Amino acid sequence: MIQQIKYYNKLEEFLNSSLQSHQVLHIDQMNQIGAIGAKSLSSALANCTNLQNLILKLRNNKIGDQGALALGSALANCTNLQNLILYLGDNKIGVIGASGLGSALANCSNLSNLVINLDENQIGAKGALGLGSALANCTNLSSLVIDLAGNLIGQVGALSLSSALINCTNLSNLTLYLGGNQIGDKGALGLGSDLANYTNLSNLTLDLGINKINALGASGLGSALANCTNLSNLTLYLHGNQIGDKGALGLGSGLANSTNLQNLTLILSGNQVGDIGASGLASALANCTNLSNLTFNLSHNKIGEIGASGLGSSLANYSNLSNLALILWQKQFICFGQ
Repeated sequence: MIQQIKYYNKLEEFLNSSLQSHQVLHIDQMNQIGAIGAKSLSSALANCTNLQNLILKLRNNKIGDQGALALGSALANCTNLQNLILYLGDNKIGVIGASGLGSALANCSNLSNLVINLDENQIGAKGALGLGSALANCTNLSSLVIDLAGNLIGQVGALSLSSALINCTNLSNLTLYLGGNQIGDKGALGLGSDLANYTNLSNLTLDLGINKINALGASGLGSALANCTNLSNLTLYLHGNQIGDKGALGLGSGLANSTNLQNLTLILSGNQVGDIGASGLASALANCTNLSNLTFNLSHNKIGEIGASGLGSSLANYSNLSNLALILWQKQFICFGQ
């Protein structure tokens, strides 16, 4: 039986609806409802006891910690929830709101798919710790997306989050957006070390762009990810860091052991990678013999004619490749001889 999706973009209409009848619900952007509006919304949601699938989009509504806590408390009553998508970015949510929201979601024991977007808030390292510790109790999760970009969680917050989620042993799909959080090399190394324990992961998207990561962090991350032996799809954003040739070589050397990879996207733009790094990275990844789809973004680096030529020669050895996207735009022109 196909469940009917109920869609609301006005708070009053939802409050006046038949709350217990909702099984699939989509609530979208309620125009600056603030903490008071979030509490009213939450009171109604708490009565949606038959709810199984919920999409809640409240970006930039100034709900703050109090609104986030109220939402969490309401969702804790929706014990039949299986699929939940929460967009709460840019809402002035801090440590208390993020931690409380996570704790409440731990009560949703049937939850298997969760998307939680908290980008551009103010949760910091303590908020990431509280959120991760709580979500560690969601042991039935198979698919998880967390967006904490622009929250200044630092290396402590990143490590707290990744170490806690190891308890989610059923995770096969994981997406972490942690861009612009100043996690540095230590954060990247620790994050990689934790991810190596996610033994059931088959799909991973990891955004660590603009995080002050150098060669050490990139190399360690690559080596650690090689331990995710079931990984078949990997998307890795490392743009706007400083990994250089050494980091590119180390990353390639590590990922070369990920022999089950079929789909790989590497975004390494703006990393001071030169000819040696580009050629060596491509050469190492030729060992991933099952690769069929590859996206390489090496734009805004220091790759010249020699690097481009070496890159091309290495790619010629990718015998099973069926789709290739190669982005090499540089500040200087790459000129090929006659």
